[in-house]
Amino acid sequence: MSSGIDIRVRPAAGTPEGALILLHGRGADEHDLHGLLDVFDPQRRLVGFTPGGPLSLPPGGRHWYAVPRVGFPDPVTFGATYADLTSLLDEQLAEHGVGWDRTVVGGFSQGAVMSYAVGLGAGRSLPAGILAMSGFIPTVDGWTMRDDLQGFPVAIAHGSMDPVISVEFARSARDTLEAASADVLYRESPMAHTIDPRVIPDLQAWLRDRV
Repeated sequence: MSSGIDIRVRPAAGTPEGALILLHGRGADEHDLHGLLDVFDPQRRLVGFTPGGPLSLPPGGRHWYAVPRVGFPDPVTFGATYADLTSLLDEQLAEHGVGWDRTVVGGFSQGAVMSYAVGLGAGRSLPAGILAMSGFIPTVDGWTMRDDLQGFPVAIAHGSMDPVISVEFARSARDTLEAASADVLYRESPMAHTIDPRVIPDLQAWLRDRV
């Protein structure tokens, strides 16, 4: 079931000014969002990372955790992945000389869930921002959200017609983060479980301001 986390690296054009990590959705892999690195960072100011989830589960592809119920990851697979992923990302950033304070972590679907987990986990270094597309803040034993989020930037994009992860999860994340004083950019559009190309310019501008 477990195959370890692979990672693709897209080098910066010169010395990296920061980093962008993009985590794929359930059943995809480390190649899925790699092209988005150039979309979000066309000047290649940032070193880019697209890790591939460690689990191979039905119906195929790579997964970050098992899904007993949407919104509530399986604690065993989630906990193991969280430990491995945070360790790998800490190593990669150190290797490229970039701190978490200059790193945006983001993703789609399960990848957005892991972005929230990595970026908001109690006891972790706070990143420069979180980019959550069509995901949710996880409710799972063994993981606790930090509470010191004054002015912390989060960009949320979600389709209002999403049949896989209901838009209610995005609204709930927005409300939770705003209650913790985070600075939330929220974009909801009439799409299913996908990234709306029309919100990309807003996300590009948001990312430029973060790093």
